[in-house]
Amino acid sequence: MLNVEGLNAWYGQAQALFEVSLSVGEGELVVIQGLNGAGKSTLLQSLIGIGPRAQGRITWQNEPIQSWPAHRRAKAGLGFVAEDRRLFTGLSVKENLWIAAPSGSSAQATPAQRFDSVMALFPQLQTMLHRPASQMSGGEQQMLALARTLMTGPRLLLLDEPCEGIAPVLVAAMRDALLQLAREGVAMLVAEQNNILAGHAQRVLVLTSGRLQTVI
Repeated sequence: MLNVEGLNAWYGQAQALFEVSLSVGEGELVVIQGLNGAGKSTLLQSLIGIGPRAQGRITWQNEPIQSWPAHRRAKAGLGFVAEDRRLFTGLSVKENLWIAAPSGSSAQATPAQRFDSVMALFPQLQTMLHRPASQMSGGEQQMLALARTLMTGPRLLLLDEPCEGIAPVLVAAMRDALLQLAREGVAMLVAEQNNILAGHAQRVLVLTSGRLQTVI
């Protein structure tokens, strides 16, 4: 599904990733662990096409995509949820969701069907559809960020610390939602430090100073 070979990345002259190679198969949950500054966010950003200068081979469904802009990668089925969420804070929950809905007959599900699906996955959002995103807690914003990405119909989710820094009750809800998506066949590559999902993963990859050290 996704294959990465010899990925290197730089911020200016400082190299952040060194010859990283990995793969994510159909329906797999793969976790990337590492301390702050290890390169987890840089890796995910490089895969979606918004990171620093990068070199290496990235293939999606056997097609090289390393030269594609981020919007083309997203349209092809890659979904990215950043650690900082990147919501439209002046818009309501409902507006944030609908602005991400794809248009056109090529979509596998209608926007209304996707909306119903994310509401079923995150019932907590149903009571705050008209609330501005700026008035949500951090955990609620994280749910909205994931729900908004799901509105695009991704086949692979790239998730940067999805359960970090949110209330324990919402951590449980986020974990359960992600595991439900995994059971439904959505592939995931998840960066985390807190071992919320590692015990459920097919593989755990460890990054240390930008280098892939261990495959568990």
